[in-house]
Amino acid sequence: MSAASTPSPTSSRSSSLSSGQGPCTPPNMHQNTIDPAAKWLVQKYGGTSVGKFVTKIAEDILPEYLDQHKVAIVCSARSGSTKALGTTNLLLRAAAEALQRSGSVSDTPGTMSPSGVFTRLTQYQSPFASPGPGKASPKSESIALALGMTSITEQPPSFNTTVDVIRSEHVNAARASVRNPEILKDLEAEIERDCDIIRSFLHATQVIDEISPRSRDSIIGFGERLGCKLVTAVLRDRNIDAEFVSLENIIPLSEGDNFSDSDTLPQDFYDRVADLVAGRIKACGNRVPVVTGFFGPVPGSLLRQVGRGYTDLLAALLAAGLGASELQIWKEVDGIFTADPRKVPTARLIPIISPEEAAELTYYGSEVVHPFTMDQVIRRKIPIRIKNVENPKGGGTVIHPDPDVDGYALLNGNDSCSPVIPTTTTAVSRGLTPLASPPFDKHAQVRQPTAVTIKEHIIVLNVNSNRKNVSHGFLATIFGTLDRYGVVVDLISTSEVYVSMAIEENLDKKVLDRVVRELQKCGTVTVVRDMAILSLVGKSMRNMIGVSGRMFTTLGQGNVNIEMISQGANEINISCVIDGRDAVKALNLIHQSCLQIKPEGERGRVGPWLF
Repeated sequence: MSAASTPSPTSSRSSSLSSGQGPCTPPNMHQNTIDPAAKWLVQKYGGTSVGKFVTKIAEDILPEYLDQHKVAIVCSARSGSTKALGTTNLLLRAAAEALQRSGSVSDTPGTMSPSGVFTRLTQYQSPFASPGPGKASPKSESIALALGMTSITEQPPSFNTTVDVIRSEHVNAARASVRNPEILKDLEAEIERDCDIIRSFLHATQVIDEISPRSRDSIIGFGERLGCKLVTAVLRDRNIDAEFVSLENIIPLSEGDNFSDSDTLPQDFYDRVADLVAGRIKACGNRVPVVTGFFGPVPGSLLRQVGRGYTDLLAALLAAGLGASELQIWKEVDGIFTADPRKVPTARLIPIISPEEAAELTYYGSEVVHPFTMDQVIRRKIPIRIKNVENPKGGGTVIHPDPDVDGYALLNGNDSCSPVIPTTTTAVSRGLTPLASPPFDKHAQVRQPTAVTIKEHIIVLNVNSNRKNVSHGFLATIFGTLDRYGVVVDLISTSEVYVSMAIEENLDKKVLDRVVRELQKCGTVTVVRDMAILSLVGKSMRNMIGVSGRMFTTLGQGNVNIEMISQGANEINISCVIDGRDAVKALNLIHQSCLQIKPEGERGRVGPWLF
């Protein structure tokens, strides 16, 4: 255990949970190693890990890394007891409720009672002195009576109830996880303060009757603030010198002058963010930074530019900025499997996979890591490791930046391809794999696909041109229509007069109907529902003779009809569309026939999101 340095009087603070404040370090707290040769290790924990396993993180996982690494933690917003009670979902619901009209007299344009006027005014009292959700202070009531106004009895906004749920979920989690009464008191005060700020923010949006994209970003950013404060408190309660780091103001306001809201942000913007974030984390010294996945308003809105996977992206940018030895993404599964273990009993854990293969699996049904997020670290030669919070001793799956590392050989027990594992007992128990690439004979390997995946709930749109002489604008018209309505095509198969496209079923029915009507101007349109995309993925499939024949022969022998076929230009993915009712059968047939995996391997622990 590394010795804690005594902080100077100027660096000590009364609270460890306030953003931008370095906590006072009691003696003998566990800190990051002081070894100057130690490299950074970035660990990202998702909402379920923060919601269900925060004490395990503090007691069993993090302490195992602190003596040999400088560890930085990035956290998502905390999940709830149900998906609907997840913090981000609740914040989005509260934002929607703030724009709902109550229909009361005071909200009707042109008529407002004195009490209604006063109600609106009292909603802007200090968030740090709020007497409670939806209530006016006794002082406000007395002022109202002195002015001849009626007492405030209007129904509080519906978003107050939603914010109360957020508050109670975090307070209950704090009381269940934090044992030190002083740390718990500080944490509860921070939760109350943040929830009061959320209420004030939502009151303001209710008055102007608008939530801009950037305002929505700021609202959901409170989820990461609350989650990271909870993690920080639990770590300090377990004698780990953690510091809460909020990145909501990390991006300079001047960055917004360089881009319009409709611009797609270039890579150099994210490179600058990586450097800014790394600089802030290094300022924590030997403390363990607990970093919000939300990194503030970005030009054009964070949700629009990145989506809800911004926490993974921030973790990747931090790893890139710090030059970390590894980015660990902790989930509730052991890693990436050769198929979904819930559907394929013989599915095996893949020890190493290439970024290209991981990207293909992400596109076609397996929630691994978004390719853009992956690219931030892979191009810096930093590996990504998928780990399991319920099985921290497991090695997980490494998404390796070196194209010469062969995961299939490791999967099938070929030790000549195994990466060199550190010889120390501690390092082996942590499952760390160095970047050095072991030599092996590529030609001696039996080349096989890496994984097979299924993406269900697919619709196939078939467009057959009705023109005798097809104009050059046939495809342009189709793709222009899809672009106008924001339709994402998963697979496409074309000829001069016929186009088949596979899209997800989650498209709004009204939007789909409009798309079909527009496409009917080009020709006959048919819609086939309840389909599934079956994809065989593997970098070793490049120039592999016979793999397509084996795949389609297997499906034919299994009486599985194929609606359409597509192969990517990179030749590491062969996909076909089949009837959704045959999805599980086809998955097992291809797994057994094309991957040829021995059934006696360890499967590992399986969760609901990743295989």
